[in-house]
Amino acid sequence: MATAKQPARKMDVFQWEGMDSRGNRVKGESRGANMALVKAELRRQGVNPLKIKKKAISLGSKKKSITPKDIAIFSRQLATMMSSGVPLVQAFEIIGRGHENPTMQDLVLTVKADVESGNSLADSLRKHPLYFDGLYCNLVAAGEQAGILETLLHKIALYKEKIEAIKGKIKKAMFYPTAVVVAAFIVTAILMIFVVPQFQSLFQNFGADLPALTKLVIDVSDIFQNYWWAIFGGAGGGVYALLQFKKRSKAFQEFLDKLSLKLPVLGDIVNKATIARYARTLSTMFAAGVPLVEALQTVAGASGNIIYERAILKMRDDVATGISLQMGMKQTGLFPHMVVQMVAIGEEAGSLDAMLSKVADFYEEEVDNLVDGLSSLLEPIIMAVLGVLIGGLVIAMYLPIFKMGSVV
Repeated sequence: MATAKQPARKMDVFQWEGMDSRGNRVKGESRGANMALVKAELRRQGVNPLKIKKKAISLGSKKKSITPKDIAIFSRQLATMMSSGVPLVQAFEIIGRGHENPTMQDLVLTVKADVESGNSLADSLRKHPLYFDGLYCNLVAAGEQAGILETLLHKIALYKEKIEAIKGKIKKAMFYPTAVVVAAFIVTAILMIFVVPQFQSLFQNFGADLPALTKLVIDVSDIFQNYWWAIFGGAGGGVYALLQFKKRSKAFQEFLDKLSLKLPVLGDIVNKATIARYARTLSTMFAAGVPLVEALQTVAGASGNIIYERAILKMRDDVATGISLQMGMKQTGLFPHMVVQMVAIGEEAGSLDAMLSKVADFYEEEVDNLVDGLSSLLEPIIMAVLGVLIGGLVIAMYLPIFKMGSVV
């Protein structure tokens, strides 16, 4: 009979002072579920606690969330310290105490406490799946089992840095089109609510029919003035509903992922970024000695796109039945010929991880170039859109004045 999973106990921070085995006065901080457990842990470490109290939480400091960038930096720091000969527990202590983010500091010190209590690093990290995914924990476990934890920590750090760089480039590519739409909407709203009404009062005693373009602008201005709350609320609510629907609906997320691959310019960036992420992840796992079928299972979840995720899971099933990786990739129709051929060469030469790393390097550079090109392309487009928008409104407002001048 399966037992119900116990909820994770809250770990508090306790400040303590005591005497070590040599009679020296020592003090520090430890994490634990309660004061009794912290005292027992200190005694196990040879410290006789004299004073111990729960650390007060500062109400003035708001806890920051932990970002993937924080995990990437942590990985690099841990890899560097271990390669320099710093013991694992001491490395966690140094990183935790020196981190500016209190939430990240708590996470690092919690993992340190778990390692000190006798758990493996991989098992300690698995208790925090929100920050350390299956790929991260599997690589750490492989490094501990093979006795090459330092080497794999460097690979993990490099992988995290590369993946975060790719994510940053995609966000940068998406930012510019969004900026055009948001800037155009804000400028239009300001003109319609504050500028056009000034001209509208001027035209009330015009004594002639207004041009069609001017009437259209005034009508739109009336809508903005009377229903500005509905327009702004609808825009904000629409964005929020879209994000929630994407989060909750698998079908809608699949639709968006398909759409993102077919968009002009942006689709090419997303495709190449996904291939770069696939190659980088698979290269890192294969180099760590993870079996190919197991590696593909993890890579599918790390692909970031449902279309590629399903294709990679199909490849995993094909490889499990004896089909080569390059043949499985070819059958999906998602991978370019060059990528398939490089994987084929890597399989034949027994250097699949090296070939996949070269593929990842190439496509990361391609994404970088495409994003830079998109930035250069969209900057004049933004100026042109705003120029046409503002220029059109100015013309619409001055047409009646020109008409009045011609009559006079």
